[in-house]
Amino acid sequence: MTTINRILIIFAVFSMPVSLLAEQPTVHMEPLHLQGARILQEQTASAAVRDYLQSWNILSSALEQNRDDMLDPDFVGTALDEFTNTIHEQIALGIHTRYLDHAHDIRIIFYSPEGLSIQLIDTVSYDEQILDNDKVLTTQNVRTRYVILLTPAEVRWRVRIMQVYQQ
Repeated sequence: MTTINRILIIFAVFSMPVSLLAEQPTVHMEPLHLQGARILQEQTASAAVRDYLQSWNILSSALEQNRDDMLDPDFVGTALDEFTNTIHEQIALGIHTRYLDHAHDIRIIFYSPEGLSIQLIDTVSYDEQILDNDKVLTTQNVRTRYVILLTPAEVRWRVRIMQVYQQ
């Protein structure tokens, strides 16, 4: 391998993370005004929202790569089952999905008295692309509202339920 090839490989490896960084979505979170037996500490709320937003990144990567194993650290229960099924359906159809996340408007609406769940409502804006290999078949701009149930794990909050919220 020539010196130039080595330099190009090193440059590609170190520049890749910069090129893979997508524009971060804007995040708006309403102030906490929960009433109940247990007070939601700001640190707990921040950790839950941080973990929830990270789960969007993981979900996006898992759906784009059709890898259900990527979901395990961030999803459990119904959410894990539904997204695993979606990935298996995509594989069967020979497609994958890319999400380009634009904005989240998050409102924490419930914190259980035992501290075992946090419920959010998130109005999300994103572009959804359906791809066959690298060919974009469709692109759709989506703005929808989700209800999310987070449950604590050893070191983070995990998404247990993530459903479109119908009023």
